[in-house]
Amino acid sequence: MAHKINLALQILPSVPSDQVYAVVDEAIAVIQASGLKYRVCPFETVIEGTYDECMEVVRKAQEVCFKAGASQLLVYVKMQIKKDADVSIEDKTGKYD
Repeated sequence: MAHKINLALQILPSVPSDQVYAVVDEAIAVIQASGLKYRVCPFETVIEGTYDECMEVVRKAQEVCFKAGASQLLVYVKMQIKKDADVSIEDKTGKYD
């Protein structure tokens, strides 16, 4: 799959409640460092890239959450994939920016 997709990632780490945002921030830092286009939203972060690029970010984000102290993760992934075309964040939300 060479076309760009949109992947929405939500990670809920099992840590004390006062540490949740700090662990989630570590996952967001992985997304930021990936160089892929992304948008942080209140419940999830949307990433734009190829399927393989996005799934690599998902893997790394989970690893960093465990390194930050999470004992368990609930990970929710949603994807929009087109057979013969790119998917972009702007197509869906650009008019609201």
